[in-house]
Amino acid sequence: MSTTPPTPPLTAHDVRLLCRAGSFRSPTAGLCPRQVQANILILPSKYADDFRRLCRRNPVACPLLGETRAPGDARLHEALAGDADVRTDAPGYNVYENGILKEADVPDCKALWKDDSVAFFIGCSFTFEAALCAANLTPRHIEQGTNVPMYRTNIPLCPSGIFTGHTVVSMRPYPAEQVELVRSLTRPYVRTHGEPIAWGPNAAASLGIPDIYTPDFGDAPAPLKEGEVPVFWACGVTPQLAVMQSPGVEGVVVGHAPGKMICLDMEVGEACV
Repeated sequence: MSTTPPTPPLTAHDVRLLCRAGSFRSPTAGLCPRQVQANILILPSKYADDFRRLCRRNPVACPLLGETRAPGDARLHEALAGDADVRTDAPGYNVYENGILKEADVPDCKALWKDDSVAFFIGCSFTFEAALCAANLTPRHIEQGTNVPMYRTNIPLCPSGIFTGHTVVSMRPYPAEQVELVRSLTRPYVRTHGEPIAWGPNAAASLGIPDIYTPDFGDAPAPLKEGEVPVFWACGVTPQLAVMQSPGVEGVVVGHAPGKMICLDMEVGEACV
């Protein structure tokens, strides 16, 4: 009796090609488990130095993995994904004008790319979720096929030039007795936010989150089960909130649609220290 061999998981290259063809428009949690996923922010080059410095000053919320090769060049460096095109290779993009969200989750940003555009890539916590799954700690949003919930917080960023604002966090619920294991598993992934920054029954209130069932980005979580507590990690949507909270940012800025990352060729181990 013959059996059908299991289908191997999609590689980052596979996912990018599907996005480029307009065939994949979903959140990327659970995809290409051996490779790094990244948040995107595309800025005019005049803001590039301020943004690089923002990332250096806020490495937990904004762990900078790299950027495009030169202003106006939409290609990524070989160390990230040499054949990638930042304008098309994520499942969706948000468009801001003068700090205000104008379009959400558009399929590409080719028409908005300019001669002075520079794209930055911020490590994403989806990268460490394979380690959680391997330890039988699969995040709830992967189990349910939803987007991870994300929230604005009261944690201020260390400002840089025109950029200021507050940290965004993502949330995954776990039984209280498993939090220490979750922390130890995610702690090495310092280039994709590392271990959680808050957890427990009072964590949301301490972060200024009024209601975990009303996230600012992503999907509302299912009700917590008995004994579970919310666990919060810094999130790479933080740069987009900084754009919205920084009055000096003028013109068009583009970010990934929250939960819809660009998948890189970097191996997961490169995100660890």
